[in-house]
Amino acid sequence: MLLRNILNREELKRRMDADTRPYTTISFYCYHPISDPESFRNDLFLRFSQLEVVGRIYVAQEGINAQLALPSVHFEAFKAVVYTIDFLKGIRLNIAIEEKQKSFIKLDIKVRAKIVADGIEDPTFSLQNSGKYLDAAAWNEMMEKPDSVVIDMRNHYESEVGRFEGASCPDTDTFREELARVLDLYKEEKDKPILMYCTGGIRCEKASAWMKHNGYNEVYHLEGGIINYVNQVNASSLDNKFKGVNFVFDQRLAERITEDVIAQCHQCGEPADKHINCANTGCHLLFIQCDACAAKFEHCCSEECKAVIHLDAETQVQLRKGKPAGRIFSKGRFPGKV
Repeated sequence: MLLRNILNREELKRRMDADTRPYTTISFYCYHPISDPESFRNDLFLRFSQLEVVGRIYVAQEGINAQLALPSVHFEAFKAVVYTIDFLKGIRLNIAIEEKQKSFIKLDIKVRAKIVADGIEDPTFSLQNSGKYLDAAAWNEMMEKPDSVVIDMRNHYESEVGRFEGASCPDTDTFREELARVLDLYKEEKDKPILMYCTGGIRCEKASAWMKHNGYNEVYHLEGGIINYVNQVNASSLDNKFKGVNFVFDQRLAERITEDVIAQCHQCGEPADKHINCANTGCHLLFIQCDACAAKFEHCCSEECKAVIHLDAETQVQLRKGKPAGRIFSKGRFPGKV
């Protein structure tokens, strides 16, 4: 059996669109030494392919980070397969909060240097001394303490559309950048309770250990991140402290948590919180666009890009040559940014 996908994106999307079965979107991670990531990756690809798993999985010597989806009918079999792996036995599987559309179209498992790029080069740093987990109830309680410092460990475009009430949201584009920035921003807060959160928990697992490594005495992180928090809040009828939408790194781009719209359209400034990628493939800018601007600009970020999408395909290919794509709009800011 092949250990990679050989179909083009158009065919993959056609097949997924034609599949009317319900899908379950799942994320999980585990920091655990993997001696042979390549062999582990290949075995995982074979086993997951048999269960029609699609998604994006990173494997490294430090562990595994997975965001995936599969036909719901295979969920129990998938869980059984995961739990046969010793260090993943009993691992928490975060189930997506909202799933109105398919999240992935193919299975992509990559071997990386790290499952989360962090820029840490200190050989004495250890993940074994991470912060204390907080479940949803304990998190809400700790947030009420007047001296608690709540830090959003996600990128600026994530916290722009959804965040915890009163959270501090460092103005950064990458986790690597934020790890360095939080040490500077909160250097006078080393004796205060530090509460950290992210989407599914993986970034805060490492960030909390990094804070403790650098002398912060009381560090906590939200167990399972925003996804697990919202699931616990809904299951136990707790007060929901998170407002807006939860940005996710798949085709959905967001999960609606509350009806609060806390961001603005990047083109006209009207309330909006829907991220899209510019329809001009040569641009592909990630930005927030309201429905009115989507109609006006035909899902593009500018008049220039709107003009490009009406050119013939060959001309568009020529215009893309040598130009970087996949940029992120960096002007979406709110007062909570530091």
